[in-house]
Amino acid sequence: MSEQEFKRAFGYANTALDLLHRGQIPPYPQFYELLYTYATGVNPLLNARINAIFQGGEAPDSDLAAKLYDEFLKAHDANERINSVSERMSHRIEAVHDAIDAAMVTASSFSSTLQTATGDLEAEISAAELRAMAQRLLKETRRMQDTNRKLEQKLEAARDDLSALQRDLDEARKESMLDPLTKIFNRKCFDEGLVKAMSEAATYGEPLSLVMIDIDQFKQFNDTYGHQTGDQVLRLVAMTLKSNIKGKDLAARYGGEEFAAILPSTDYAAALHVAENVRKALQAKELLKRSTNEKLGRITASFGVASYRPGDTPSSLLERADRCLYAAKHSGRNCVVGEIGLAAPEHSGKRDPQEAA
Repeated sequence: MSEQEFKRAFGYANTALDLLHRGQIPPYPQFYELLYTYATGVNPLLNARINAIFQGGEAPDSDLAAKLYDEFLKAHDANERINSVSERMSHRIEAVHDAIDAAMVTASSFSSTLQTATGDLEAEISAAELRAMAQRLLKETRRMQDTNRKLEQKLEAARDDLSALQRDLDEARKESMLDPLTKIFNRKCFDEGLVKAMSEAATYGEPLSLVMIDIDQFKQFNDTYGHQTGDQVLRLVAMTLKSNIKGKDLAARYGGEEFAAILPSTDYAAALHVAENVRKALQAKELLKRSTNEKLGRITASFGVASYRPGDTPSSLLERADRCLYAAKHSGRNCVVGEIGLAAPEHSGKRDPQEAA
């Protein structure tokens, strides 16, 4: 973990502990997790609920914290959907196995009947016995045909059901990788994507760059215009970032008002160009308050750019990009700072964790 990331996480932890103390809520792990998640801002529905509670003058307590934990953190919709689909798949596969077992039993019975008939035919039998044998064989054949027909129907139905279940599973997995507010990839997907991109860069000798983005003065903007407008800003930044990258590039909400872009097959100079394009595109957009059409001004962001070096770990690459981001903040915001030529000691993240706003 980089120094900047440690400071940020420590700031979130302090906020969570302060809220626990103010509400006289026991610092049990689940309540700490609830308020830590609130402090990071990564769950907009949770934040909206807690903000409404604060604005309504209600004092949070253990009972309320337990209800919020059960609603927002104990059960995750995407995971529940994945589990549900997996269970349905299991039931369908069991039904197919049962149908196959039944067909095998019928086939075994039919084979036994044929063997008996073969033995009888080798001996001298009367015409009446021959007719009886023929009727018995016809009956067994029809039973075998009926069983096979039912098996075919079940296999056909299972094929259709499994195809539909696979689509549901793919959608649920995709949903679990998206940030619910901005609809771009979430932190989990970012972490996995960075590891994969770095592995490929090391294996194939391809360039790889990382861009970290922080919305300027976001906390002040949020406090002035409200959380709904703040959510609108987050969606705007996400849309702008996503529309200015392409191919295998990955845009993600890193946490709170911070975003990131993983740029495979992109060298340092090209990554600076991408970051500058996003910065300009974002600055060019004027924000309107939807309820009143009031002009709220323009949103800007600060950018830090770093490129993969042999021997890098995800933490080391993130630390350099983070350091560049904080340098951009200290340089007046609304700018792009890259790692080449950066004076490292002065820009190692000497800021309050809330300064990201």
